[in-house]
Amino acid sequence: MATFTVSTGTINSFSPLKNKKPLFSLSICFTLKTSKSTLRGATASMSYDKELAVAKNAVSLAARLCQKVQKALLQADVQSKSDKSPVTVADYGSQAVVSVVLQKELDSASFSLVAEEDSGDLRKEEGKETLQRIMKLVNETLASDGTYGNAPFSEEDVLAAIDSGRSEGGPSGQHWVLDPIDGTKGFLRGDQYAIALGLLDEGKVVLGVLACPNLPLSQEKVGCLFYAQVGGGTYMQSLDSSTPIKVHVTDLDNPEEASFFESFEAAHSLHDLSSLIAKKLGVKAPPVRIDSQAKYGALSRGDGAIYLRFPHKGYREKIWDHAAGYLVVAEAGGVVSDAAGNPLDFSKGRYLDLHEGIIVTNQKLMPALLKAVKESLNEKASSL
Repeated sequence: MATFTVSTGTINSFSPLKNKKPLFSLSICFTLKTSKSTLRGATASMSYDKELAVAKNAVSLAARLCQKVQKALLQADVQSKSDKSPVTVADYGSQAVVSVVLQKELDSASFSLVAEEDSGDLRKEEGKETLQRIMKLVNETLASDGTYGNAPFSEEDVLAAIDSGRSEGGPSGQHWVLDPIDGTKGFLRGDQYAIALGLLDEGKVVLGVLACPNLPLSQEKVGCLFYAQVGGGTYMQSLDSSTPIKVHVTDLDNPEEASFFESFEAAHSLHDLSSLIAKKLGVKAPPVRIDSQAKYGALSRGDGAIYLRFPHKGYREKIWDHAAGYLVVAEAGGVVSDAAGNPLDFSKGRYLDLHEGIIVTNQKLMPALLKAVKESLNEKASSL
């Protein structure tokens, strides 16, 4: 199996090691047996081939736009939202591109998109220049595909495409779930980010696509597209559509040999709690801190073993931060749950109702991880 040599916080190089276990464990993705079997029981007989093909194209085009912006990042490209997290023209442009492609290729009458961004800031006077740049990028990107560029999109078209992501989701019908740039701060630093698109059907994630433009595919090539549909396994290919490779999570069963992923930003996860859990497991390797759902993708192909995410008190997880990555790991044989071992429920609207945090791993490591998480949470609570 091919693995990546990783130092804390960055992925440095690609090195194929035959018949050896990965040098590090990037993430643990939990999809409990109960949730996976329930999901398959309800949807395994259905095919989402058409939706998957459209989703792959939409996400690949969005990645093309994001790569172009990242190469020539200008200070003017950065907006400031009310929560003070940076938003770029690529964020808005990515959402617009994905929305346009999905609506043009699929049934627009029943189209529902749950997405991160809205056009509120762009409609203000100070957002006019940014909007013009977004419109230009969207039109250039769609024209490059040769399918959507016949009639250029106006500013109002772009704003409408962005605002199509206002759906609340829920347990009934089909809803697309999009994070146009997951890991915005990583994007701005030139590090890892992902375009993450999932599809809910009756409250269950049935399709997931992750574009990770800065994640190594091989020693010579950078940029990965991961995709999965329920019951069909997980595949990886280059962003320019190379032959897909079926991937699987690591079969590592010794916690001491595992390493784990966590968020790069300390504001996104409790690093001290993750450190305590790792200590209880006997993990020797330092944490691998990278941004975005690229962690889910790397874990799905066996680069790592554990992913721990414990947000600060009061933070509510959004479904777009996990839907696509969840299925990519689940279909690769991994398990994704909350800190109590409960399956993630994407049917409640725009937010996930969780016990404490999210943990991801393979089937073999799950019992030990759950035990370490429970003990660590109890210790943390008793010390307050």
